[in-house]
Amino acid sequence: MLILVTYDVSTKTPAGERRLRKVALVCQDFGQRVQKSVFECSVNMAQYEDLVRRLRKCIEEDEDSIRFYRLVEPRDRYQKVFGLNHAVDFEAPLIF
Repeated sequence: MLILVTYDVSTKTPAGERRLRKVALVCQDFGQRVQKSVFECSVNMAQYEDLVRRLRKCIEEDEDSIRFYRLVEPRDRYQKVFGLNHAVDFEAPLIF
């Protein structure tokens, strides 16, 4: 399934800045950054549950927020991008 992960982490303190970095690193393990605090991830149900669990450990729920949106597929039918687009096609063959 294709999901969108968005987050807003309070960076008023050094601890908040560390949480922000941790959230971004966890998201990078599962997908690609499409905007500063937005990631697109192609995951199965087990990976999704792991992603949610890991991200919830990173944040302070009284200061930060994370949102998960399931995207309708096929993505190219429902998604429009204007400006820079550094998206990777998760379904394309991987070439080294």
